[in-house]
Amino acid sequence: MAHPLFGPEVKMMLAEKNSAGLREFCESLHPATVAEALEDFTPEQIWEAISSANIRTQASIFEYLPLALQVEMAEKARPQVGQLLSQMSHDDRVDLLRRLPPRVTEAIMRLVDEADRKDIATLFQYGENTVGSLMTTDYAWLPGTLTTAEAIDQLRQQAPDRETIYYIYVLDDPVRRPDGSPAPRRLLGVVSLRDLILAPRHALIRELMETDLVTLRYDEDAEAVAQLFARYDLIAVPVVDEQFGLLGIVTHDDVLDVVTREATEDLQRQGAVGPLEGNYLEASMWAIWKSRAFWLAFLFILQMGTINVMAHYEGKLEPKTEQPQSAQTTANAKKTTTGLAFMIVFIPLCLSVGGNAGSQAATLVTRALALEHVRVADWFRVFRRETLIAAALAATLGILAIVRTYFLTPDNIQEKVPPGMFWYLVWVVTFAVMGICLTGAVVGSMLPIAIKAIGKDPALMSAPFIATLSDVLGIAIFFNIVILFF
Repeated sequence: MAHPLFGPEVKMMLAEKNSAGLREFCESLHPATVAEALEDFTPEQIWEAISSANIRTQASIFEYLPLALQVEMAEKARPQVGQLLSQMSHDDRVDLLRRLPPRVTEAIMRLVDEADRKDIATLFQYGENTVGSLMTTDYAWLPGTLTTAEAIDQLRQQAPDRETIYYIYVLDDPVRRPDGSPAPRRLLGVVSLRDLILAPRHALIRELMETDLVTLRYDEDAEAVAQLFARYDLIAVPVVDEQFGLLGIVTHDDVLDVVTREATEDLQRQGAVGPLEGNYLEASMWAIWKSRAFWLAFLFILQMGTINVMAHYEGKLEPKTEQPQSAQTTANAKKTTTGLAFMIVFIPLCLSVGGNAGSQAATLVTRALALEHVRVADWFRVFRRETLIAAALAATLGILAIVRTYFLTPDNIQEKVPPGMFWYLVWVVTFAVMGICLTGAVVGSMLPIAIKAIGKDPALMSAPFIATLSDVLGIAIFFNIVILFF
């Protein structure tokens, strides 16, 4: 959607070839605002709009554009992108190059200087969705032998080219691997910018640094980053290798991207949709069909189980030909009905309870697992807790079922109930609702833990999956209670 304020103005300046106005527009506003105003323009128009600004501003604006638009612009203007890469955040430019066709990536890499090519190649080796793929090598560091005054002077020289200087990492002397190649400097400690400014001028950095460090391994899952930042309220976290060599840092803005992406994927999985890459409106029709067709087909096949269950009990609902003897009690007379087809109308009422209760429990447990409030080892505590809660919920719904069935059953259904057996109908519906509610809640809480235990994503226990499974179990519970009473 075009920016209502700046969009028309930019179009006018483009039409008038107003380079000075475009430069002022790009350099006076925040890059995110400029990117928002340019989102609906063609790649050619965007290049024309930002080309009047200095190269650092162009790179900042380019980084705020949607990734799909960055890819399109890169494919159509490789030389310009080659220039911007040297000014972009190290992790952002790798994300861009990962999504370009190999031939385009190779063409652009030939336009980048050797130092940037080595840095890009280093970050490229880390797998997607790992900590290594999120980190940037653009960090501030100092040796521990400097005084505070010397450190501040050196930091002034580093700051213009660093993504953040709030944390300054203290590194050991360089070492080499057995094959002679340079190894990452070992991380000794970290000093905050605040501590550096407030310290005496002649104090040594190694005396100020914090050695009790919070770090991440380069091969950890990206989800671990968000959990670590939330626990320690950090702005950046160092990423190390097996020898505690500093490889890079992950900053808070990258964590927000991870949190947004993971939350989106979990919500999509809970809706029985395979995670989509990128924006919904930008995803191809094929990708959306593929992400939804599998789960719909799987749930449809699973739902077929209800047919088998109903077919199993169908013969037991047929009218009985024998008549009860006069000496039999009403309790025995209930065994010989003139047909129980009228019970079918209560099936949707009972089954809906299982799906709803199961989805509630699955949502709560899945989120608790994601936040590490619950672990697989806590399964029995969850089982016990959910059983008690489900029992209380079942009792509540049981009372509502009695009221609904006794007072609000339609007259045409009541007429089909054999004489003296209306209370049996009330108890069938009541106990069915309670049993299905209890079963649905317990199953809904246990399945995410079971999936987590085998190393899969608990979000796979989507609400539609739980609802379908609850339907199959609910049908069995309902008809068994019918047989018990009638």
